[in-house]
Amino acid sequence: MLIALLQYRLWYGDGNVRQVRQYQQQLAKLQAQLQQKQLRNDALYAEVQDLRKGQEAIEEIARYDLGLIKKDETFFQVIE
Repeated sequence: MLIALLQYRLWYGDGNVRQVRQYQQQLAKLQAQLQQKQLRNDALYAEVQDLRKGQEAIEEIARYDLGLIKKDETFFQVIE
């Protein structure tokens, strides 16, 4: 009788084998998401540090996003 009770709890009770597997899969997904977000945060932190350190990063962003052209520079547009 005791063995039957323990088997019942193992397969159908609270914290059964199926629930444990589901929790493990859910944990693996959350860990993967956490790792992706950590990499993104690291990249953003590096960009913030670049912006704080000097004008080169700001100039690069202005050139790329806003089309900045310095004085005495020649602008060439290549159309393909």
